[in-house]
Amino acid sequence: MTQGQKKTLLTLFLIYVGLGLINFIFFPSADLEGVGLRWVYSFGDTPTFWNTINPMTVIMSGVIILILIIFAAGVKFELIPNKKQALVESLLGYFWELVEDAVPNPKYRKPIYVIATTLFLYILIANLLSGMPGINVSPVNDGLKIALFTDTWYTPTSDLNTNATFAVMVLIISHIFAASAKGIVNWLKMFIEPTPLLLPLNLIGELAKPVSHSLRLFGNIFGGGILVLIISYMLKYFVLPIFLWDFLGFLLD
Repeated sequence: MTQGQKKTLLTLFLIYVGLGLINFIFFPSADLEGVGLRWVYSFGDTPTFWNTINPMTVIMSGVIILILIIFAAGVKFELIPNKKQALVESLLGYFWELVEDAVPNPKYRKPIYVIATTLFLYILIANLLSGMPGINVSPVNDGLKIALFTDTWYTPTSDLNTNATFAVMVLIISHIFAASAKGIVNWLKMFIEPTPLLLPLNLIGELAKPVSHSLRLFGNIFGGGILVLIISYMLKYFVLPIFLWDFLGFLLD
């Protein structure tokens, strides 16, 4: 570890200690009111599926996208790679190898690679935030409660709407690629193989994929965040070091 990295680590630790003292002194009676509830906003008098949003999902999605853009902008590809460039090249190369092994037709490798890598990076950053103390907003009887480093960062993947959107999008894209690669007739035959009697089961199996994917990710992240919050509350945030929040969050997720 270089001298600069040691100074950075020491600075972050001092900031953590300061935030812990502020939390311990000024918020000793912090309760769990509003835990598990979502802050929603409706554009209109009557809330419906079409005019209701989760502001924190929108805000944190923008933050995650901004983090990825800033990180990507800071990577300078040179003949002799530095650590950041080597990390990026290793990660992207690994995903390209996975796509090459899974997709036999070279025509579809690049678009599938771009979609899969983009989703992975977004979900990775979102899930990392779910194990770290940060800022969260939840509704209470008298308005909104802003949790300042007494809760984990809100992550969009704890919103079932986000996960369901990704799952349905992947299902549609995969079948578009399948129909384009195999042809419409052969693609339709896929649903009646090995016998037409299995058509209902094949359809149910395809529809069950986005349901399974979205609920599994939602349950892991949402449930893990609540457990980390409850345990940290029991231990009084200042007692539990920040790296243990992160580690515990990963285990629960």
